[in-house]
Amino acid sequence: MGKYDDIINLPHHVSQTRPHMSVRDRAAQFAPFAALTGYGDAIDETARLTGKKIELGDEKKRAIELRLIAAFENSDVSPMVTVTHFRPDEKKTGGEYVKTVGKIKKIDETEKIVLMSDGKKISIDDISDVESDIFHLLGLD
Repeated sequence: MGKYDDIINLPHHVSQTRPHMSVRDRAAQFAPFAALTGYGDAIDETARLTGKKIELGDEKKRAIELRLIAAFENSDVSPMVTVTHFRPDEKKTGGEYVKTVGKIKKIDETEKIVLMSDGKKISIDDISDVESDIFHLLGLD
C-alpha cells in the first residue's frame, strides 16, 4: 500500500466560500514583479538611434532656394513637391531625415520657413533636398 493511496482518488476540492479563479488570474499570481517600472522603456529609448544633421554647402543651399521659389511661383500648374528635411528629435540629441509631400503655400523669408498647404512648417535651414516634376521643365535638375 502506497503513502497517498487514501487520498489519490478523491474528487477535486471546490470551495463553498470563494469564487472559482480563472486560469489567467491564477497565472498572474506567479508573474514576475516589475520593481523597476519604466526601466524597459528607458532602455528602449537609449537604444533608439538618431542621426546628425548634414551641413550643406552654399551651392546646395542656393539650389534648394531656387527650387523652392520655382515650385512656389509655378503653383498654378499645381506642382507637388517632395521636401527632404531634418526633423530634430524631441527627447535626445540628433534627429532623422523625413520627406514631406505636398504643395508650397508660402515661403516666409523672415521666419525662414516653408509653409506647406497642409499646414506643416518646415525650417528652410533643415531642408536637404526639394524634388518635383516641374524642375525638369524649368531646367533645374
